[in-house]
Amino acid sequence: MKAALTLRDRIDHAVFNAIYSRSLVYNTCWEDPAVDRLALALRPDDTLLVITSAGCNVLDYALAGPRRIHAVDANPRQTALLELKLAGIRHLAFEDFFALFGGGVHQHHRALYHEALRADLSPFAQRFWDERLHWFDPGHGSFYFQGLAGTVARAFRAYLRVRPRLAAGIDELLQADSLRGQRAVYDTQVAPLMWGAGMNWTLSRQLTMSLLGVPYAQRRQVQAQHHRGVAGFIREAVEYVFRELPVWTNYFWMVYLNGRYTPACCPEYLKPKNFAALKAGLADRVVPYTCTVTAFLQQTQERISKFVLLDHMDWMSSYYPEALAEEWTAILARATPRARVIFRSAHAAPAYLDAIEVGAGRERLRERLVFHPRLAHDLQRRDRVHTYAGFHVADLAGA
Repeated sequence: MKAALTLRDRIDHAVFNAIYSRSLVYNTCWEDPAVDRLALALRPDDTLLVITSAGCNVLDYALAGPRRIHAVDANPRQTALLELKLAGIRHLAFEDFFALFGGGVHQHHRALYHEALRADLSPFAQRFWDERLHWFDPGHGSFYFQGLAGTVARAFRAYLRVRPRLAAGIDELLQADSLRGQRAVYDTQVAPLMWGAGMNWTLSRQLTMSLLGVPYAQRRQVQAQHHRGVAGFIREAVEYVFRELPVWTNYFWMVYLNGRYTPACCPEYLKPKNFAALKAGLADRVVPYTCTVTAFLQQTQERISKFVLLDHMDWMSSYYPEALAEEWTAILARATPRARVIFRSAHAAPAYLDAIEVGAGRERLRERLVFHPRLAHDLQRRDRVHTYAGFHVADLAGA
C-alpha cells in the first residue's frame, strides 16, 4: 500500500519535519470557517474533534454553540497559540485582545502577558511565549509576520518595497468596494506585474512550500493534476480569489498582505459581540490537546459527531499510511451514528480514499463514507482561501 519513497522524497520530508518540529507553522488559519460551518450544520448537542492549527476556526465553531470542541494538534506550538487566545478571551478587555490578535502588536504586551495571561497557560505554552513575546512588539512589525507562514508574508512585503508599482496596485485592490472594480485593478495593475519567471521559480521551490506548511507529498499531488505545476495552480487560485470573490470580506489574504486585520475585515472571534459571547462561556467549551488524532480518540470515552480533519491525510497517506489507517479505525470506533467529516486535499480526488483500508473487515476508506459532492462543490466555490483542489464533506456510513 505504501509507495516506495525516492531519495528526494526522503530528503524533502526530512526538511519539512525539521522545520515543522521546531516552529509555529500557522499563525492564522488558512481554511474558511464560514464554509465549514455550512458543511457541519452544527447543533447544540454536537461534540467536535478539530485539528487546532492556529485556533481561529476552533473559536469560530465555538460561536455556533456546540456542546464541546476538542482541539487536537501534534505540534505543541499550535496548542500554545490557542491557549494564549483562550487566556486572552478570559482575562483581557476587547480592545487589548484585538490589538494583539487583530493588529498583531501591543505597546504593553509584556505587562499584559505577565499580569493577565501567563498563569493561565500550560508549562510548555509558558516557555514558548516567554521566549517570543517580541512577536507582538510594534518594532517587529506584527505577530502575523512571525512563525513559518509569517516569514513568507514578511518576505513578500520586503519584495513589494522594491516593486512600488505592484505594491500600489495591491493596496488599491484591497480597497475595492465592488467586484467589477477589483477585477479591473487586478487585471491591469496587479497581474501584469506579479506573474513572471521569478515568482514562478519561488513558488515552485519546496522550501517555500515547507515554510507555508505544505509538505512535498502535497506539492507532488498538485503537480500531478495541474499542467502548469504548483506555480500555475497558485496563480489560478489567486486569480479566482481576487476576480470572483469580494475582497472586502477576505480577511485571509488581507492579513498576509497587510500584517493585520481591520475591525471591518477580520475573523468572527475578533468582533466585539462575538468576543463577548466567547468570554461569557462559549470559550470554555474548547479543550486543547497536544497529541495525534489517534491518541486522543483512543483515550477519550466521548462520542464525536463532527470531525474537522483539515488536509493532514495528504501527507499521512504518503509517509505513514498504516498510521492513517489506524487513525480512521479510531474515528470509526468513537464516532456517533452518521457523524459528519470534512477535510481538504491538494487533489480533487485523493487516491488514499481507495488505498487506505480500515476496520477489522479491511474495507476501503471510501466505502465507509457517504459523500456529498454537490454540497462540497458549491461550498468550495465560496471558499475565500481557495488554495485546495478538493473540499470533501462526508457522513460515516453504517456507523
